[in-house]
Amino acid sequence: MLDGVNVALGVTGSIAAVKVVELAHELRRQGAQVRAVVTPAARNIIHPWAVEFATENDVVTEITGEVEHVRLCGRDGWADVLLVAPMTANTAGKIAAAIDDTPVTTCATSALGSGVPVVAVPAMHEPMYDHPGVAASLQRLQSWGVSIVKPRLEEGKAKIAQESEIVTAIARATTPQTLAGKHVVVTAGATKEQLDPIRIITNRASGKTGRAVARACHVRGADVTLIQDGPEVGYADVVEIETAAEMIEATVEACRTADALVSAAAISDFTADAVAEKIRSGSPLSVDLEPTPKLIDSVRDRYSALPIVGFKAETGGDNEEMVREARRIRDRVGLSFVVANDADVMGKEETRVLLVDDEVVERSGTKTDVAGSVAEKLAVAIGGDADYDRSSPSN
Repeated sequence: MLDGVNVALGVTGSIAAVKVVELAHELRRQGAQVRAVVTPAARNIIHPWAVEFATENDVVTEITGEVEHVRLCGRDGWADVLLVAPMTANTAGKIAAAIDDTPVTTCATSALGSGVPVVAVPAMHEPMYDHPGVAASLQRLQSWGVSIVKPRLEEGKAKIAQESEIVTAIARATTPQTLAGKHVVVTAGATKEQLDPIRIITNRASGKTGRAVARACHVRGADVTLIQDGPEVGYADVVEIETAAEMIEATVEACRTADALVSAAAISDFTADAVAEKIRSGSPLSVDLEPTPKLIDSVRDRYSALPIVGFKAETGGDNEEMVREARRIRDRVGLSFVVANDADVMGKEETRVLLVDDEVVERSGTKTDVAGSVAEKLAVAIGGDADYDRSSPSN
C-alpha cells in the first residue's frame, strides 16, 4: 500500500513512543522507506539506537548545520509525508503556534511551509486530549490540511491509533485523490438467513475483498459507506446488517446520495421462514427455501443512472466462463464493469480477478493490491481524474 513512499517519522515524548519500533517495521512491510526524527523528550522513553534499528537509517536527534529539517521536509526534501507519531499535547500546541524548538516541530514547520503532507497521531492521557487548548490546536492543524488520526479512548487514555489506521492515513495523504468528493457505497462479506434462534444459512465469504475495496476508495479521497455484517472500521461509515433483506434495504437507502455502488458482498441466494424455537437435534426437518431478490437489480430499479460495479464468482477458474458470465450480468443490469473471480479465493489473502467490460484485464496479488486496481478503474468509470493502467495481460 505504501510502495515507494518516503516517510519522515517524527517521534515525541509520549509513552506511546515505545510503539514506534513496530510502527516503523509495519510502514516498511507496506513498502515505505522510513527516516526518523526524535525530540529530547522522546529520547527519555526510547533510545535512538532502537529507532535506527527499526528504520535502518540514521536518526535525527538535533538540527545541525546539515539543516536536516530542510533535507527531509523542505520543498526539494526527501520525504513524501511527515508522520508525527505519537504526537503529544505539547507538540500539537507548538506546531499550531509555529514554535520550532525540537527537531520534530522544526520539521513540521518546514513541511507545512513546503506543502509536504503531514499526518499526526495524538497520544496522551484523555483529560489532556479533552483540554480545550489541545482541541483548538488539533482543529487548527486540520484547517491547515494536517490529517489527524484519532486515538483510541480506553482506560482514561487517548491511546495511539492502530497501525492499520496509521498506514491508511499515510496512504491517503500520498495517493492521488481521484475519488475526492465522491460518495461510494460498498457491500462486503456474507449475509445470514435464520433457520431458528441458533442456526443460520450463510456462505464462505469473509468480506476481505469488499473491505479492501472500501479502504482503497477512501485512500483515493472518497467518502465511503460500507454495508456489512462486521465491525466498525476507521476508513468508512459502517452500516451493520445480517440478512439479505437488510442489506438490500440499507444499500438502496445509502445509494440515495451515492456516486457509485461496488457490490462485492456474497448475498445469500435463498432465505427460509425461521421458527421461533430451537429445532431439536435428531428431529425430522424439512426446510423450504425461497429465493432472495438480487441486490443490483433492486438498486438499478431505483437508480437507473447510478454507476454500479458487480462481482461474479465462479468455480473452476475457467477464464472464458468467468468473462462470459460477467458480461451477461453487465449487459442485463447495465453495470460499469464486473470483477470476476474464482470462488476458491474466498477467505484467502491472495486473489486473482478479471476486470471485465469491453476489454478484460487480469489483476493478481493481495486483496489490497487488487482492490487498488478496482478503485482506480472505478475512478475512471465515474469521471474521476485518473488514468487506468491496462498494461497487464488480457484474456
